[in-house]
Amino acid sequence: MVEGGFAKLFQKRSFFRFAQKYQPLGSGEPEEETREECELKIIEKEKEVTVLPPKEACKCHKEDLAKALNVDLQTGLSEFSVLQRRLKHGWNEFSVENTEPIWKKYLDQFKNPLILLLLASALVSVITKEYEDAASIAMAVLIVVTVAFIQEYRSEKSLEELNKLVPPECNCLREGKLQHLLARELVPGDIIYLSVGDRVPADLRLIEVTDLLVDESSFTGEAEPCNKTDSVLLEAGDITTLSNVVFMGTLVRYGKGKGVVIGTGESSQFGEVFKMMQAEETPKTPLQKSMDRLGKQLTLFSFGIIGLIMLIGWLQGKHLLSMFTIGVSLAVAAIPEGLPIVVTVTLVLGILRMAKKRVIVKKLPIVETLGCCNVICSDKTGTLTANEMTVTWLVTSDGFQAEVSGVGYNGEGNVYLLPSKEILKEFSNVSVGKLVEAGCVVNNAIIRKNTMIGQPTEGALIALAMKMELADIKDIYVRKKEIPFSSEQKWMAVKCTLKNQDQEDIYFMKGAFEEVIQYCTLYNSGGISLPLTPQQKAFYQQEEKRMGSSGLRVLALASGPELGKLTFLGLVGIIDPPRAGVREAVQVLFESGVSVKMITGDALETAVAIGQNIGLCNGKLKAMSGEELDQLAEAELSSTVKNVSIFFRTSPKHKLKIIKALQRSGAVVSMTGDGVNDAVALKSADIGIAMGQAGTDVSKEAANMILVDDDFSTVMNAIEEGKGIFYNIKNFVRFQLSTSISALSLITLSTVLNLPNPLNAMQILWINIIMDGPPAQSLGVEPVDQDTIKQPPRCITDTILSKSLILKIFMSAIIIISGTLFVFWKENPKSGITPRTTTMTFTCFVFFDLFNALTCRSQTKLIFEIGFFRNRMFLYSVLGSFLGQLAVIYVPPLQKIFQTENLRVLDLLFLTGLASSVFIVSEFVKFCEKRCCRPKHTKGCHN
Repeated sequence: MVEGGFAKLFQKRSFFRFAQKYQPLGSGEPEEETREECELKIIEKEKEVTVLPPKEACKCHKEDLAKALNVDLQTGLSEFSVLQRRLKHGWNEFSVENTEPIWKKYLDQFKNPLILLLLASALVSVITKEYEDAASIAMAVLIVVTVAFIQEYRSEKSLEELNKLVPPECNCLREGKLQHLLARELVPGDIIYLSVGDRVPADLRLIEVTDLLVDESSFTGEAEPCNKTDSVLLEAGDITTLSNVVFMGTLVRYGKGKGVVIGTGESSQFGEVFKMMQAEETPKTPLQKSMDRLGKQLTLFSFGIIGLIMLIGWLQGKHLLSMFTIGVSLAVAAIPEGLPIVVTVTLVLGILRMAKKRVIVKKLPIVETLGCCNVICSDKTGTLTANEMTVTWLVTSDGFQAEVSGVGYNGEGNVYLLPSKEILKEFSNVSVGKLVEAGCVVNNAIIRKNTMIGQPTEGALIALAMKMELADIKDIYVRKKEIPFSSEQKWMAVKCTLKNQDQEDIYFMKGAFEEVIQYCTLYNSGGISLPLTPQQKAFYQQEEKRMGSSGLRVLALASGPELGKLTFLGLVGIIDPPRAGVREAVQVLFESGVSVKMITGDALETAVAIGQNIGLCNGKLKAMSGEELDQLAEAELSSTVKNVSIFFRTSPKHKLKIIKALQRSGAVVSMTGDGVNDAVALKSADIGIAMGQAGTDVSKEAANMILVDDDFSTVMNAIEEGKGIFYNIKNFVRFQLSTSISALSLITLSTVLNLPNPLNAMQILWINIIMDGPPAQSLGVEPVDQDTIKQPPRCITDTILSKSLILKIFMSAIIIISGTLFVFWKENPKSGITPRTTTMTFTCFVFFDLFNALTCRSQTKLIFEIGFFRNRMFLYSVLGSFLGQLAVIYVPPLQKIFQTENLRVLDLLFLTGLASSVFIVSEFVKFCEKRCCRPKHTKGCHN
């Protein structure tokens, strides 16, 4: 078979060293023919490897599986094999093609009923041989359609970028080394290691398992996780019965396992489910729905007014075609068809701004919910605190105490015995050595090149062993069994035996002190096990409380032949320092009416120490345990949780109860977390926020938002954006509605009073472009005001059109209508309407529009407070509209289309002065509001 150029290029370097194995003995150079033959044979063998259907793979023995997939189960695939298989099977991902071409999307814009009405008007103009009018209307339609298309296309492209979420990762064995890879890089035959919290990266046939439970609800709808095994199945039933196969997209809830990839991408069972998920349309946000309702109401109102105008005009004997054209043009200008697009674009732009601040928002509706959030429930470890935990203090079971230096997972630092400050290495102190040894053995973390793979707590214990030069001690043991940590039992244990020795099994356990001590009957004293007395227990308990009260996370360690007869080894104090900026963020959130509550599995003393350190509830702390939560009735719980700032010794069910209770009390709840035990709470909260680096795949899957840098203070930025976006939409609505009402009222009044129309059809369409175009759009990208975060959370029932906003809309509209009618009256000679009359009226209305846009940049702040040059896009848009208006007035071809004539400089100065009145009056009203109506400081809608 002849290989393509690309394949040859891909293979050349990878294969060279591989082919050396086939060099004939005694030959100085490899024979070209032999090497070529070997290359083709291996390539052909790799091409024979196919994906295995789950129902076949489940019946294969490990040896048959390895043979079918041409893989060594102990070392994994070679890089050469991976490249060959990728050429055949592609990347482990799904590509959903967008079948609708761009030209069709453009033509779809013409389906708008208003556009069709305009085109009908142009057709009537052609029939009546008024070709200039027809050309003018056609050009206006093209401009309106193109502007709408660009806005929608930009919105879609932005959303496509947002849908590229944090890519799933996995631990893969290749060429004998465990590597951390993106899931998309997998090929059939890869060996994958699974642990608690992982999302399964491809369809796997399991070859090793330890108490593995997998959540397959994406396939079966069953909430209960499935128990998995590595034994061969005799019969293959439905996919739900395949206990030795795990499927892509499912979640590891418990235990650990190892499996071989049997299906990737489109060939996996999840392929069809994924396609169905992609086919589902994203539901509209509550804000979009309310904007749609507003648009429909205004449309019906506008059509009623327009119909009345046309009827009165016809009864007055005016030219029917002229009235029809003006009516349709007015409909296009008055009906806010751009509202839904602006809402989407504004939300998307806000999300993209968040992305620059390292916050990924997975779902568009979350943006508007952020502005309403008034309670943040936060997991402590890895969220409020740093994700690099460090052991700083040791207390052995026989009373020795040691201090540990160094931070992070690089192994730098020493263990100092107190009070002598002697540096300890290996077993120079037996009690400390045995304590460190236990922490290293009952551990699943790996530190390689200063990078930790696993849980931070376990990483800290490995780093401690590295400082004691005991990091390799776990290699002398063979692990027979593991009892994984769970939030219910609060401990983990492993059953081991020494390599090459026929000694009895030994258990190593680590976990919460009050749980581990229950399994101990002895304590270690210089390497000798002595009976555990109540006095010893009381001493350990006192030490545990002392360490916890200083902000340390305390782990107890034990070992022994049986779980009920363990020897207590001592306590390890691990510090998880608060993240930089957390204290400041908590303080700002508190001042703005957002309550921050800490939920942790740690003991009371540890939780309170961290709470005081970060300034929770301004130092006025009230704490509640998980046990106390269980004793409260539902009604009592809802009223109690509002006043509690720290919840300690909690399980996932407690976190869920807290969130549900807060929601029942009327709060809008955000939950931040990183662990498997946070997943349920993240899913049930109004806003679930996961950590991007320390977070497990389960938590990222359940969350609506991901903090890429795990920085809690970025939540403050996200809430700020949420509030700012809502205010920007209000600004846009005020501008657009005041312009719509002004245009409608102007034509209505002139028709009812039997006056000539002050604006012609083309001029109305030009006003529509300004109203829906760049100046209006630029209001949606107004930078977030620095004082926005200090505003109390918005009530979720608040509508866009508040009473205050409606009054401001009508105030602006009345000023615009009065000023424009004044100019029309002033410039209307007795002999009848002239081009100068319409030019002055038209220019006056446009200038009013631009000054109105300027004051709509903020509802409460004066222009000098928000900064004249802060929104550069707005300035460019207004400048462009102003130059466009001058072109309409002074460029001859445009004069003919818009029926305008040249104006004098004094005319422009007069119109500028008059139009600025809408800006001056609005700014004066803001000034009076600031002086007379001081804003009340509240703590949000719901306390």
